Amino acid sequence: MTWLSWLTVVIVVATIAGIAVGRWPWLRADRATIAVVGAAALLACGAITLEAAFEALDLDTLLLLFSMMVLNGQLYNAGFFGVVAQRVVRVAHTPRGLLALIIVASGVLSALFLNDTIALMLTPLVLDTTRALRRNPIPYLIGLATSANIGSAATITGNPQNMIIGNASGIPYATFAAALAPTALISMAICWLVIVLVYPQEFRRGRFDTPEVGRMRVYRPLLRKVAVVAPVMLALMIAGLPVALAAFLSATALLATRRLRPERIWKTVDWTLLVFFAGLFVVTGSLQVQGVTDTLFTATAPFIGGSLIMFGVVTALLSNLISNVPAVLVLQHLIPALGQPERGWLMLAAASTLAGNLTLIGSVANLIVAELAARWGVRLTFGAYLRAGVPITVLTLLVAFVLV
Repeated sequence: MTWLSWLTVVIVVATIAGIAVGRWPWLRADRATIAVVGAAALLACGAITLEAAFEALDLDTLLLLFSMMVLNGQLYNAGFFGVVAQRVVRVAHTPRGLLALIIVASGVLSALFLNDTIALMLTPLVLDTTRALRRNPIPYLIGLATSANIGSAATITGNPQNMIIGNASGIPYATFAAALAPTALISMAICWLVIVLVYPQEFRRGRFDTPEVGRMRVYRPLLRKVAVVAPVMLALMIAGLPVALAAFLSATALLATRRLRPERIWKTVDWTLLVFFAGLFVVTGSLQVQGVTDTLFTATAPFIGGSLIMFGVVTALLSNLISNVPAVLVLQHLIPALGQPERGWLMLAAASTLAGNLTLIGSVANLIVAELAARWGVRLTFGAYLRAGVPITVLTLLVAFVLV
């Protein structure tokens, strides 16, 4: 490796470390800022040219992420998530039943839409419900966060890292879902069982009266429109249309409206996340330009030895060290070392997503739940999360290692 290659490694490590921690010392910088500054530093030192930086941008993933944000924003404006939460509350009559329904609702919705969005929409409703019932909110919040991650593993559109994997691997939407849905379903059952066992006092047998949660505003014309567009989008994906194209066409169909002002839609798009991904693509792309990924491939290929399980273990460990999206961007270059590339991509998706349940900072969905709970005066601590997060992660990874 040349001196420029080593300088590239130093800048990339500093950038990814800042992303993993969420800040740089002595600077006011969020994850998006760190990714963009890191990309600029690599351009400035010549580690990557502007043309190569443009080529490193995964436009399919950025388009898919933008389109899903638009769709989720329209679902939010229509009151869809509130309707789902209210139905869940009405059906549940016991603590165990409420936990099960929260896990199922969070997992299924996260498989269809972005898991971070589901965590954002459902956390206040879970807090409102548990407060009305005078229950301990912590186990239900852990169930919401962990099941959002678990459910998102089942599809290409479930989380950002799966979007990257889906576009890079070319695996059809239906094939991807058929391969990982069994792991997600079994893992949701494990999630429920672990939380019930970890919090026995909360889940003693007994019934409670269904509470009256806050009434959600439902915008029926938009809800009907989304109810038509979303199934059509899924049908197009299953039929084999490129996932990013199907999502974009659906998003633009929702953007064409006479009822909503455009700014209400644009406010629901997380532009910062799009900037973060663009910067991160350039940062990891510099490793390939400088030949660092080839060196990494040579060094790790004997250790992995073509074993999917070893690859899954490495993925899970690295995902917790540097976060799952950077881990996927780095580890995708090791797929050729595996004898079965398609299964390698699926293992990368499953392990990187399920590993996010290990700690409170393991995924953005976890942090969203914790931050929103803090605003309600509920403190979800690192230690409290670990009690359930560790066994859930270990057991669900074992399921993935067997089934993928």
